[in-house]
This record gives sequence, C-alpha cells and structure tokens, in this order.
Amino acid sequence: MVNYIEEIKELEKELATTPYNKRTQHHVGLIKAKIARLRESQIKRSSSKKKGEGFSVRKTGDGTVILVGYPSVGKSTLLNALTNARSKIAAYAFTTLTVIPGLMVYEHAKIQILDVPGIVKGAALGIGRGKEVLAVMRNANLVVFIIDINSPGHLRILQKEVHDTGLRVNKRKPFVKIRKTARGGIRIGATVKLTRITKQTITAILHEFKINNADVLIRDDIDAEDLIDCIEDNKVYIPGMVVLNKIDMATPAQVKKVMKETGADLAISASMKTNTEKMKARIFRGLNFIRIYLKEPNKPADTEVPLIMFKGSTLHTLCEKLHRDFVTRFRFARIWGPSAKFDGQKMVNLRHAIKDKDIIELHIA
Repeated sequence: MVNYIEEIKELEKELATTPYNKRTQHHVGLIKAKIARLRESQIKRSSSKKKGEGFSVRKTGDGTVILVGYPSVGKSTLLNALTNARSKIAAYAFTTLTVIPGLMVYEHAKIQILDVPGIVKGAALGIGRGKEVLAVMRNANLVVFIIDINSPGHLRILQKEVHDTGLRVNKRKPFVKIRKTARGGIRIGATVKLTRITKQTITAILHEFKINNADVLIRDDIDAEDLIDCIEDNKVYIPGMVVLNKIDMATPAQVKKVMKETGADLAISASMKTNTEKMKARIFRGLNFIRIYLKEPNKPADTEVPLIMFKGSTLHTLCEKLHRDFVTRFRFARIWGPSAKFDGQKMVNLRHAIKDKDIIELHIA
C-alpha cells in the first residue's frame, strides 16, 4: 500500500533544500505537481475511511468568519468578547472539541463567528481534528488567524496547513482555461508575458496530471503552483486577516516587533478586551460587505437599516436574498446611487452590479 504521507514528506524535504532559480524552475514545478497529486490521493483515502465524521455547522447571518489558531491561543475568550456566545474557557490545550458559533452584530450586519478546535502542524494530513476544522473553513467568508504574541512562528505553520487543504487566502484565482482535446498535444496561448513559468514546464505539469492533449489559454502571469491549482480546480479563494492575541503579556516593543515580523493586521488582548472593537470593524471591512437601502414605490427609502450584501452582488443576487420567487417575478428596478448613471435609473438587467449605498426600488410582478 502506498504511504502517501511519507512520500509527501520526502518530496517536501527535497523542495525545501532546492534553491529556486531559472535553472531549477522546471524541476521545482514538477515536484510541486507530484506533491499535489499525492496529497489529493491521501485526502481521498482518508475521506473514505472517516466517512460520516466531521463538524456540521448551519450558516446564519450575513457572513461567516472562522477563527483559526493553535490550541489555547485564546479563540474561545475572543469569541465571547466579540459575540453573545459562551464558549468554554480553560488554561489548557484542546478545550474546544466542537464548533462553537456566536453572532456578532456590527453596523447592522449579523456576522456568524465560529470558534473551532485548535489545529497543529500536520492537520491537513489528518493529525488531530485538523481536517474537519479545515473543511469547515471552506464554507466561511473570512478566515482570521489568531496568533499568540509569544509564538509568532505558529503563523507560518497555520498558513501552510490551510494552504495544503486547498484554501488560498487573500489570493485571486488566475485566468487559466484548459480545454482537453482528442489529439494535437499541448497548445499554449498566453496574452501576457510569462516570467515565472516556461511553456516546457507547463507541458510537463499537465503530463504529470495525465493531460496529454489540450488547448491552454493563460491571461495572468502564473507560476507552477497557480497552474496546478487551475488543473485541480478545487481550490477555495477566501479573504483572511492575522490577529495577534495576548498583548497584555508582552511589552510594547515586542508587540511592534512581532507585528512587523508577521505582517499582522491587528494586535489585541481578548481577555482584557483591548482593541476588540477595532477587530469588529476590521472583520466588517474584511468581509467586503456593501449596504443596500430598499425603497417602495412612492415612499421614501429606508436609510436606517440597510440590507447587507457582498461586494460584487447583482440585482439577481438581491432578488434571491429577498425571496426565491423574486427572480422570476422581477420586472425592473429603479436605482439611486453609485451604480446608477443618473438618479432613478430604470434597470431591467438582473446582471447589473449593485454598489455600496445604492438605493433600490424593486418592481415585482
């Protein structure tokens, strides 16, 4: 029986000791392709063995945020500080054994915050309950890495585990279109200059995934990892932020130093509630919300309580959120605000992108 974990570890060791430059670029790309293929096989095997296990969380509110960190980093204390939840708190590891949801209300948005069991090194390969935790994260709208101010090295480990389970934090999916063909080999067309990968490496990686004939169109300057992600086409692209906790146990100089080292977005003390209000504002911004004000015909708009939507929403999304029948019954909308060319513009296209602080009057049949 193939020992996927050992093979992955050996390849990762080789990858870590191989200097990256133009001469080794091709070799590095192939190693990454082999690791990705083996990891997918390991995940499939593990999933078949543990079928039925995992956490079940019903999504509520306008968006879902997951707190990810090592055991005893203070996630439960933070959840209690941000929401109305009452997550069990203790000064020892692995207190939280299930997903604890809480609801945070900020700027009229109802935000679900999830406190999950701490994950450690090796979580993506099945150590502890890491895989179940990481699976929950795939359905979240924002991931927040909680790091103990005295253990900044944990951030890189957490980021790797999250990456290895198929999440791409603060990344945009590159434009790569792969159309398999019956013959003709690999034909590559690029509308940009490729500086981080060669056409030879692209062909070799495709062959590693048993793709021998395909038309490939690339519109972004990608590297080997980007290509592999597009081939597998099972990655989740999600915004994220880094928060340092327990600053009450560090000096101001140490906080400043670790903030710079980790590139953290915020430093807090959950137990003392230091900067937790600032964290609420950061979470709100990180979720990329927009506020939409609804208006009935011949009546003033309700500008007191907005409808919370995600950036990039359309009239179609708005109708779906209000009522499942509104899409088929939609006649037109009148719009005042940033997405309209003029006040009261009549819009019949459901694909019209709405913007923050739009006032929208829906006309439904």
